[in-house]
Amino acid sequence: GRASPPLAALSQVLRLERSRRTAIVFPLQKLERYLAPGTDTARFRLFQPGLTALQRAEALFRSDRGHPIDYVSSAVRMDHAPPPALPEVCFIGRSNVGKSSLIRALFSLAPEVEIRVSKTPGHTKKMNFFKVGKYFTLVDMPGYGYRAPQDFVEMVEAYLQERHNLKRTFLLVDGVVGLQKTDHIAVEMLEEFGIPYVMVLTKIDRTSRGLLLKKVLEIQEFVKENTQGCFPQLFLVSSVEFSGVHLLRCFVAHVTGNLPNVEAR
Repeated sequence: GRASPPLAALSQVLRLERSRRTAIVFPLQKLERYLAPGTDTARFRLFQPGLTALQRAEALFRSDRGHPIDYVSSAVRMDHAPPPALPEVCFIGRSNVGKSSLIRALFSLAPEVEIRVSKTPGHTKKMNFFKVGKYFTLVDMPGYGYRAPQDFVEMVEAYLQERHNLKRTFLLVDGVVGLQKTDHIAVEMLEEFGIPYVMVLTKIDRTSRGLLLKKVLEIQEFVKENTQGCFPQLFLVSSVEFSGVHLLRCFVAHVTGNLPNVEAR
């Protein structure tokens, strides 16, 4: 198995000085200080778990003999999908949005897990299912391109409509370029089916703080004005620096019912 990268574990993050620690665990809060005075920051802090909850979530993502984390299977059609026995979350996003890197970061404490990446970008045409012990399943959906093929649309629509154990969909958006036309199509699909979802801004290490804040405020406004099913707080992540990964693990644990004492206010 691979070695875990630095900052993959909370114990490593807790050794950092406070400002850096906040930037890694709560990257959205780190942006608050750059807001104009009087800006409503409620949407920056809806999900703000304490250390105990973060540690509990980390334990779920850390494999050991009694708690295996495994790639289970791939499916092209719903009748090939594993039985819907556990609470499930799925990750969708444009090709090259950094989805494989993020899933690899989430599972970095289970280095034996192999995240399959298609050789050709945008050609991961299967749904990949990962089982986290007896607690939940994470589904990596194919990346969609500028012209999402019809078979992809049909696969994803069938999954979203039929998968009754789906607890939350994570829509990945490139933090450098923001919402694109194809992302709007994905939002429309999720809204049409009444699927609860959350937006995750990826690659936040590749943009300046000012531009990132501008994107965050634009997308927050879009969510407020145009969506019903989207969680009002955005999640910011960098798979390179590990920013936001611990918080995202915690949110996954929360929405799958594995953090009974945490409130998403």
